Amino acid sequence: MEYRFPDNFWWGTATSATQSEGRIPGDGKGDNIWDYASHHFNERFFQGVTADDTSTFYQHYREDIQRAKDIGLNSFRTSISWSRLIPDGDGEVNPQAVVFYNAVIDELHAQGIEPFINLYHFDMPMALQEKGGFENREVIDAFARYARICYQLFGDRVRYWFTFNEPLIPAEAGYLHPRHYPYVTDFRRAAQVLHHIVLAHCKAVAAWRELGLTGQIGIIMDVIPVYPRSDSAEDLQAAAMADLFYTRSINEPILLGRYPEALVAILREHDQLPEYLAEDCTLIANTRIDLLGINYYRPRRVKARETPLAEPHGFVPERFFEEYIMPGRRMNTSRGIEIYPAALYDIAMVVKERYGNLPWFVSENGIGIQDEEQFMVNGQIQDDYRIAFLKEHLGYLHQAMADGSNCLGYHMWTFIDCWSWQNAYKNRYGFYRLDLATQQRSLKKSGQWFSMVIANNGFQEE
Repeated sequence: MEYRFPDNFWWGTATSATQSEGRIPGDGKGDNIWDYASHHFNERFFQGVTADDTSTFYQHYREDIQRAKDIGLNSFRTSISWSRLIPDGDGEVNPQAVVFYNAVIDELHAQGIEPFINLYHFDMPMALQEKGGFENREVIDAFARYARICYQLFGDRVRYWFTFNEPLIPAEAGYLHPRHYPYVTDFRRAAQVLHHIVLAHCKAVAAWRELGLTGQIGIIMDVIPVYPRSDSAEDLQAAAMADLFYTRSINEPILLGRYPEALVAILREHDQLPEYLAEDCTLIANTRIDLLGINYYRPRRVKARETPLAEPHGFVPERFFEEYIMPGRRMNTSRGIEIYPAALYDIAMVVKERYGNLPWFVSENGIGIQDEEQFMVNGQIQDDYRIAFLKEHLGYLHQAMADGSNCLGYHMWTFIDCWSWQNAYKNRYGFYRLDLATQQRSLKKSGQWFSMVIANNGFQEE
């Protein structure tokens, strides 16, 4: 079977500022919530590795971009660190950050690589978090100001902008299921954060459009298909509820301009609606994106609840469903998540059928493996499992495109092994191995394979 992709298909990788840049003394960067949490809640981070000690892209961006060129990448997604550019989130601009991001963007262009720049990848400036972060409506305007500054500084060379990466996650992981700082469990506060993130996105899009820049503005989201245990009415309802809370709750205001009526009704019934102004709905209805990025790692499988759910912290969506562990599922045991490549096809069809077949691309997809050193042969990681993962996912993506999905590219997570939130360097995702002791980078077998895919604009599978 031969898999060929369209001319000008985006072949790239994705990373984020906090996960790759690191810090050096005197760089002018302000703290964000990860700098703070990785020090003050250090026990939550694998082996205690802090956000100071990420993969030194700040010092090595030039050589790293050369490595991107070496394997043929034509596009490269990263983010701007809000707290690097504006250390207190809403005050003076850090001139060293301007020099750095200009240099990164210019170097990408010099190597023939299109920069895809995201504004927010989970990294609230700590000075603004102390004022409530996205719980505080004033932070919406601070974000819009930050976005406008970025467009003015870099918009002459950046054609593809994204407001947020996975906008549900700061609300869900920070305020409902406490995996991210501030480690809160309170649905109504989570709903407030999510609503303000939607408004921040809308105002950042408006700022971009007001400046009349060349290019496209979009967002990076999850569109995770939910699979019920069975076709029973109870399981189908459970799946519908999981989809409503964890997918439609964010995708529909962003992509369709409104919150789902069913969600609003449930939140009103349980007194969980966030505070909002009448003009919020108008702003949401009038905001449209040009380009959608979709991150996909795992499916969501659910069943009807079989036992009542204890809710010691109050209302949670899981009162309407519970996880279904499907017999025989394929697992990535390093992360404890299911591997299900066919879902990428299903996601593509959701975008086509539910969201108007928006132009989109795979903005993250990857497999993180612990203790990859065990696969080292003659100095190279022989990550055949990552090659197999890529082949399967690209195969389903190719089929979706043949069936009319308007997909423009594929970005793998990630380029160089990077720091992953609480997991730090536990699981490795990169095409390049990072030696933590020396910061040396070395190309894995999967990176060589991906380079051949790019050179041939596709691959053959026996």
